[in-house]
Amino acid sequence: MIDREHELPITKQAQVLHVSRGSVYYLPRPVSATDLEVMRRLDRLHLEFPFAGSRMLQGLLVAEGCKIGRRHVKTLMKRMGIEALYRHPRTTKPEPGHKIYPYLLRGMAITRPNQVWAMDITYIPMARGFVYLAVVLDWFSRRVLSWRVSITMEAAFCIETLEDALARFGNRICSTRTRAASSPARPSRAC
Repeated sequence: MIDREHELPITKQAQVLHVSRGSVYYLPRPVSATDLEVMRRLDRLHLEFPFAGSRMLQGLLVAEGCKIGRRHVKTLMKRMGIEALYRHPRTTKPEPGHKIYPYLLRGMAITRPNQVWAMDITYIPMARGFVYLAVVLDWFSRRVLSWRVSITMEAAFCIETLEDALARFGNRICSTRTRAASSPARPSRAC
């Protein structure tokens, strides 16, 4: 787009194209020979240990006698497009065939505590795997009503969390099934 041979100065061309002058004059540096050698080693190590991240690969390179920092290893991995392979939790992917319920609280004013509760499940990464956290919250006060931690993502500990919240704070919960079952003209008494 920028023509260096044009009679219009480069600064004016950059100004017309809304491009910074620094990007016009910038010439990328070629990869050094030492970095290419380290990248070859990284590629070999990544094929041998596909689960290794930048910390482990840096340790392996140091063990081989290569003096390099972890951040430089991370930069080279990013440049090469490699990353550690590990199990990711699947907390937000619905199973095929599961019903998707409509959002029934759109436009509803939440004006008092114990009017609407929310429940969520998330994961906490640990040294060897994950633990899953289920929480029941009051939307108005943002208070945690009940919570449980489990090493497996099964429905049982979620149900225990909800039952605990119901036992401690009453049966005033607005669930999608309760609202869907009631007619639009007559709202459910549970809400």
